Amino acid sequence: MKILFLGDVMGRGGRDAVCAFVPQARAQYAPDFVVVNGENAAGGFGITPPICDDFFRAGVDVITGGNHIWDQQEIIPSLGREKRLLRPHNYPEGTPGTGVGVYTNARGQSLLVLHLQGQVFMHEHLSCPFACADAALKPYTLGGNVAAIFVDIHAEANSEKMAMGHYLDGRVSAVLGSHTHVPTADTHILVGGTAYQTDVGMCGDYDSVIGMEKSVVVKRFLTKLTKGNRMTPATGDATVCGALVETDDKTGLAKKIEAIKVGGVLCT
Repeated sequence: MKILFLGDVMGRGGRDAVCAFVPQARAQYAPDFVVVNGENAAGGFGITPPICDDFFRAGVDVITGGNHIWDQQEIIPSLGREKRLLRPHNYPEGTPGTGVGVYTNARGQSLLVLHLQGQVFMHEHLSCPFACADAALKPYTLGGNVAAIFVDIHAEANSEKMAMGHYLDGRVSAVLGSHTHVPTADTHILVGGTAYQTDVGMCGDYDSVIGMEKSVVVKRFLTKLTKGNRMTPATGDATVCGALVETDDKTGLAKKIEAIKVGGVLCT
């Protein structure tokens, strides 16, 4: 099985780039599933139902979120209805939506997607993502009742993401990080057979500060003032960043992982 994961989609530029890239990627890489982290797709803050529809029409199978999934209030009812839209699973019981789902493609292959949010340096006080992962994975067997298991760990601290990778090594197909908007150079397969990358990066304009217009962000650092210095997504050519994971159909473990960087300033 091939799983394509694209990192945090940043604003209109990132949306347009992803919607153009996914059909091309389906032809070029033939992924069995496409997962996209869309939490910054709406002007850099959250996602809306129409944007979700655009992604699904482009060929995205599952959308994950993160700490910004709640920023656009109109998305909250969709979290309870749209099974292809996930929020972090370790939010309190009763929070709209879920962070885990099993999806089946036209070939009858099943993919479990688990979306977690880290605790270190994050504002939200969420349940332990490690214990949450254990509970969510308990009913499933990799290579058994699910062919593959993909984990999007949305966290600030590299150490927390790396710890999650090692904690789940051998139990899931891939642990890929999102949230920090900068692709890391540690794409590899862990000793137990799980594909790993600390952060796959964002889909957006890298002539920026993590996707935001750079002059505004620099001014905020210099003056310490946020009022009147509203951050907006950069509007230059976007780079699509992500990773492509190939798994063994018998075991569900990873055979190969490849970092994806297409377009924009990272590919010049």
